[in-house]
Amino acid sequence: MRTRIVMLAVASAAVAIVLFGLPLAVAGALYAQQYKVLDLERQAERSAMRVSHSLADGETPDGGDLDDFADLTFRSAYDGDGEWLLGRGPMTADEFVLKALRGRVATGSSDGDLVAAVPVIDQGDVVGVVRVSGSSSTLLWPVGLAWIGMVALAGVAIGAVWLLARRQAARMALPLDQLSTAAQRLGNGDFSVRLPPVAYAEIDAVGASLNRTAARLDDLLARERAFSAEASHQLRTPLTSLRLGLESALERPGEDPRPALQQGLRSTERIERTVEELLELARDTHGAVDALDVGALLAETRGQWAAQFDKQGRPLILVVDPQTPPALASGAAVRQVLAVLLENALVHGSGPVQVTARDAGDAVGIEVSDRGPGITLTDSELFTRRSPSATGHGLGLALARRLAEAEGGHLRLARPSPPQFALLLRAASMH
Repeated sequence: MRTRIVMLAVASAAVAIVLFGLPLAVAGALYAQQYKVLDLERQAERSAMRVSHSLADGETPDGGDLDDFADLTFRSAYDGDGEWLLGRGPMTADEFVLKALRGRVATGSSDGDLVAAVPVIDQGDVVGVVRVSGSSSTLLWPVGLAWIGMVALAGVAIGAVWLLARRQAARMALPLDQLSTAAQRLGNGDFSVRLPPVAYAEIDAVGASLNRTAARLDDLLARERAFSAEASHQLRTPLTSLRLGLESALERPGEDPRPALQQGLRSTERIERTVEELLELARDTHGAVDALDVGALLAETRGQWAAQFDKQGRPLILVVDPQTPPALASGAAVRQVLAVLLENALVHGSGPVQVTARDAGDAVGIEVSDRGPGITLTDSELFTRRSPSATGHGLGLALARRLAEAEGGHLRLARPSPPQFALLLRAASMH
């Protein structure tokens, strides 16, 4: 591409130089010729003045009166009948001499010579003619030098265009090369590629589109990876509940297995819904959300988790302020955040667990607290995803905070000891 740009620029410059320079060269040559003819005419007039007395007396002029010093011009004199008298000119009167005998100045070119013939007039009568001539190639040699100079300048101009075109082509090709490299990296799965803006609006538009595509693919890949990394963590509790229910039924072979099977079906439904919600959140496909009834959602969540807390002798208390407004958030996202908080309280906390919902001004506040040991981790450590083999709070808190922020809310540690987490969601208008 660089070579094509350079060749196109040089060809365009050459065409422009030819279209402009050729007429200029021709016009310069014509001007120089006309100027030289006028100069010959002036020389002939000066010589005519010097020989006019001799020709008027019918005498042959002195050669010195013609001022012929064997320079680039040739002078000759003719009498009133066109007879050659002296000088370096044709022995027989030519068309220029004949025209001058009629009282008019004759100029032009003949056989490669420039000619000027001037009548010698005495008391109104033509008494002779002075003819001055010179070779065109000799008289117009400055034109040749000018043409050589113009060709040299044209070469310099084309060379300058070539250098500038190379530089500009390199400047234009560099962002295109970067664009090609970025597209290849994107095709190879590197979604972190980003293109900086350059000085060309068209290339910037393509680069911005590529950056947006890379960002969307990067975000989609991050969500898919988050689902892969967090799904097992989120499914551990319902799978454990299902396994414990089946093991309990096997330990009592004489009893009716129907209650255990019904409990297993409920756990299976819960697992299926959890998987669907995680996929929906990972792909960000839930779209616009309607106002969420926080009280109903918390009651449903308590029904799912109460049995597990009861097995440990720990009550799960639900307190919902009647003035709590609906929230603008996805029910799937809020359920997953609450699942993380309740599982952490179940595994790492102690004593009763209380879930409180209240009006927090322009937000809906949901608080989850227990009587477990205090949390000593900083906020950045607590909500940063760690190794799956790590222990303590924080295995799912990173996902929970991301889900909360994706819904326009925020999850924070409201009190380190005893632990209390607060989830703030946007409140829906009551009007």
